[in-house]
Amino acid sequence: MDPGTFCGQSRVLVVAGKGGVGKTTVTAAMAQMAAGLGLSVLIVEVEGKTGLAAAFGAEDLEYDERDMAPRIRARSLTPDVALVEYLEEHGLHRISKRLVRGGLVEVVSTAVPGIKDILVLGKVKQLERAGVADLILLDAPAAGHAVSFLMSAKGLKEIVRAGPLQSQADDVLSMLTDPSRCRVMLVTLAEETPVNEVVETAFALEDRVGVDLAPVVVNGLYPVLSGLDADPVAAGADAPVLAAAAEFRRRRQELQQAQVARLAGALPLPQLHLPTLFTVDLKPADIDVLASALAAAIEALPARTEVA
Repeated sequence: MDPGTFCGQSRVLVVAGKGGVGKTTVTAAMAQMAAGLGLSVLIVEVEGKTGLAAAFGAEDLEYDERDMAPRIRARSLTPDVALVEYLEEHGLHRISKRLVRGGLVEVVSTAVPGIKDILVLGKVKQLERAGVADLILLDAPAAGHAVSFLMSAKGLKEIVRAGPLQSQADDVLSMLTDPSRCRVMLVTLAEETPVNEVVETAFALEDRVGVDLAPVVVNGLYPVLSGLDADPVAAGADAPVLAAAAEFRRRRQELQQAQVARLAGALPLPQLHLPTLFTVDLKPADIDVLASALAAAIEALPARTEVA
């Protein structure tokens, strides 16, 4: 599949996965790949300091947009600011300020479950409708919260039967369930627990929210090395150390390959494989490497990839 076609399948791509699987890294790589194709990209961060800005060598994100790289902008969305903006748009400027200053946002969110998430998603919907970028990448909450985050529109509709909040929920739900407007890309590692969770999340999102699922990203794969069965003595170095290193790498490869196969059997989605980078702090050059790997993985997909 052509990477440009892949990026053009929906205007919003929600990137979600269990904490620690690298969803923010994948978001950055996806943004870099799309920008390299000439597309304008807006990244929306909803969980605070995720390391996204650092991957581009920039400062922490704020509510206002900030340039990350050529054709890539990013911003942070918080429920507090989204609530203020929502109330101000509905002529309640004074009330909005008092709510935030008095710490009453938590009271409101307790009284109306899901309102925080619907306010954030409502802003994303507004950005999508305004056409602020060719592709909006939403760096979503970790998988456990991602389901409730994306289900907030349905939940709110059951509580609020009329008024602007109900209309907001309708609009958000309309976006989430339209594949031309929104898809969800799940990220996992080739390990037992993340694979279990991504399978569970995928079916929950499909069944309970009705979103369209993009190919799942399997992140952090060790490149398969040949020659691991060679005699370490022949290498003329420390044979026991080499033998132990080769055995570790062999077992790691086998475990990852087994989990990739298990994921394929449990979840009928195409897979995009990304390599592990042996570095602690990702730099822009590392994001370039992952963006190239992501593009190559997408190109290896069939021209017409059917998604769940």
